[in-house]
Amino acid sequence: MKKKVWLLPALLLAIGAAIVWQNSLVTSVAPNSNFVLLDASKKTTADFKGKVTLVNFWATSCTTCVAEMPKMIATYNQYHAKGYEMLAVAMSYDPPSYVVNFAQTRQLPFKVAIDNTGAIAKAWGDVQLTPTTFLLDKKGDVVKRYVGEPDFAELHALIEKLLAA
Repeated sequence: MKKKVWLLPALLLAIGAAIVWQNSLVTSVAPNSNFVLLDASKKTTADFKGKVTLVNFWATSCTTCVAEMPKMIATYNQYHAKGYEMLAVAMSYDPPSYVVNFAQTRQLPFKVAIDNTGAIAKAWGDVQLTPTTFLLDKKGDVVKRYVGEPDFAELHALIEKLLAA
């Protein structure tokens, strides 16, 4: 029986390490992806070079995604004129009509794409949990990944630092 006593603390440590890793600073080149926006225009990852960009994987059925959206809008409005861009990528299982309705009724000011095949989420590290958010620097490198709602004070500080660079 005493041998199993270590199992729970070890499991909790592993879960904690996974959460820290998921929300950690990373530096890697963002995958080259093709995005089809709601207005049928197209963007690629390369189009965001020269701007600090937030790529947010979300779904209309995700309560955390819906709850964080007003903060995403406020962040976009605060930094867009300074060279900040945002792309909200709806997951493949999200009905396109729901995404369009959400974007229109919430008056989302940033670009919205639908990952109808799941290929974009797969390219960005097989994203399955929403929201999952990536912050890119001006060179197109991923400098931060968040799983769950970001700490917006920390996010704003990092955006300001990247915009100043």
